[in-house]
Amino acid sequence: MAYYSRRKLKPREEEETGELNIVPYLDILMNLILFMLLSITGLASFGILNVSAPSYGAPSTTVAPPESAEQNRLVLSVLISKKGHFVNSENAILGDQQGAPTIPVKADGAYDYAALNEQMVKIKGAFPSETKVIVAADPDIPYDALIQTMDALRETKDASHRLLFPDVTLGAL
Repeated sequence: MAYYSRRKLKPREEEETGELNIVPYLDILMNLILFMLLSITGLASFGILNVSAPSYGAPSTTVAPPESAEQNRLVLSVLISKKGHFVNSENAILGDQQGAPTIPVKADGAYDYAALNEQMVKIKGAFPSETKVIVAADPDIPYDALIQTMDALRETKDASHRLLFPDVTLGAL
C-alpha cells in the first residue's frame, strides 16, 4: 500500500503569484523627490550671482552714442594671474610698472582682496555710473580665487555694502 502525503495532494493556496508590492517604494521615492525640489529652490537664492558670458558678433546697427558719452565710458577688466590682479581700463594697465600686477600677491602667496576692493572703490568714485566689469583668469587659478575676486568687485567691504560693479562678465584669456 502506498502512502501519499497530504501536503502533496493538497494544492497550496497561500503561495503568491510572484508580484511585488512597489507602492511603499514609490511613496518613499516621491517624498525624496519633493524634498529635493523644495530644498533646491530654497537654497538657490543664496548662490545667485549676476554673471554673463561675453557676446560675440558684429556690433549692433543702432544709433551711435555721442562722442562725449564715449569718452566717459569705462571698459574695466580684471585679470587674475599667479602674480596678482591686473586691473585694466581702455588698454592701459593701472599699475606702477609695466608688466607688474596692479595688486600683487601677498608675501605668503595669498591674493590681496582688500587692496583690490580699495582700488575698485577709487575707480567707482571716478566713474559712478559704471556697473560693468570683465573678469578673466589664468586656467590654473583656483575657483575660490575667482569667486573672492568677484566678491571684491561687487560691493564695498565696510558696513555700508555699497554696490561697485555688480554686472560681471566672465572672459577667457
